[in-house]
Amino acid sequence: MHPSLLPTLAFAASVHAHGYLSSPMSRTGLNAQAGADTCPECTILEPVTAWPDVDAAAVGRSGPCGYNARVSVDYNQPGPRWGSAPVITYNSGDTVDVQWCVDNNGDHGGMFSYRICQDQALVDKFLDPSYLPTDAEKQAAEACFQAGALPCTDVSGQTCDYSPDCTPDQACWRNDWFTCKGFQDTKCRGVDNAALNSCYTSIAGGYTVSSRIKIPNYASNHTLLSFRWNSFQTPQVYLTCADIAIVGGGSGNPDPSTSTTTKSTTLISSATSVSTATATGCATPVSTVAVTFNSKTTTVVGQTIKIAGSIAQLGNWDTGAAPALSASQYTSTNPLWTTTIDLPAGTSFEYKFIKVESNGAVTYESGANRQYSVPKGCETKVTVESQWK
Repeated sequence: MHPSLLPTLAFAASVHAHGYLSSPMSRTGLNAQAGADTCPECTILEPVTAWPDVDAAAVGRSGPCGYNARVSVDYNQPGPRWGSAPVITYNSGDTVDVQWCVDNNGDHGGMFSYRICQDQALVDKFLDPSYLPTDAEKQAAEACFQAGALPCTDVSGQTCDYSPDCTPDQACWRNDWFTCKGFQDTKCRGVDNAALNSCYTSIAGGYTVSSRIKIPNYASNHTLLSFRWNSFQTPQVYLTCADIAIVGGGSGNPDPSTSTTTKSTTLISSATSVSTATATGCATPVSTVAVTFNSKTTTVVGQTIKIAGSIAQLGNWDTGAAPALSASQYTSTNPLWTTTIDLPAGTSFEYKFIKVESNGAVTYESGANRQYSVPKGCETKVTVESQWK
């Protein structure tokens, strides 16, 4: 056992903890954005053997999507604010950016992995709002997700290191998983070296942890991307998942007659975003809409773009709680920052984009607040195009 681990184990139960999948936004994060989960970073499996064998811990009731004991919520079953539809659609074979958020007071080091289970019949048990998977089904799904781990090494040019807290004779000596920077160094937050509050946590402020994964040659109108972080310092594993769709693949392509894939409507914006969405006619109007906010904003290394606004999902104007946008599609000719947030249909609010420096300093856009009303009707996805002003 690593000598630095000994004094911490006795206090593991009292340690605040910390991290969750934030891009694509996990079920846990969506519930926190709605104000119902008071600690999205507290979805923890403990006490377990998290190190050095990162595959060893059985998930129990936590399952591949996590159970938050603080608020008694099981994220393996769709709820009123999550799990009803994919939050993002990927193309099979694409390399994409993903991100999780680690709390400043719970950066326990270790290793993490992104996974996709290609057994749709098994995953469907986690997509049914009327059904809570059994512990046996949760463990079967976890085994499937482990078999479907998306290796760091699948992405050409990505640095895939071995954990500084592992030795070649240990089971953790692998570079298919992603590693933090070593517990006695900068730990998980050192992966991005992002500014404090570059993502939201409720305890002590969060840091983004970014990676790139390759989407498998698989298609599903609705499946799950599971995130697993094994702590080095404490006997804890963090499990969260995001609802996603994958198009253009092979063996998993579902029957189009039962497709749940929905059309995305683009909204045109100048100083204020104006919706061009029109109802197409449906039996039951949707209750929530996945709103993608795009902001073309030129930045430099160390800066992050966030969206702050007058509703809980945008932090109620609290810049520390405002969701961060992703720069995964940013180029010098197309400086795009983007995020997708599930919002109640018909909600009207004001907002602004803010620029956060590496030292935490915040700059707001100029001019009046932007205004937006989420469409009511049948559209489940819309996009708001904006440019920094």
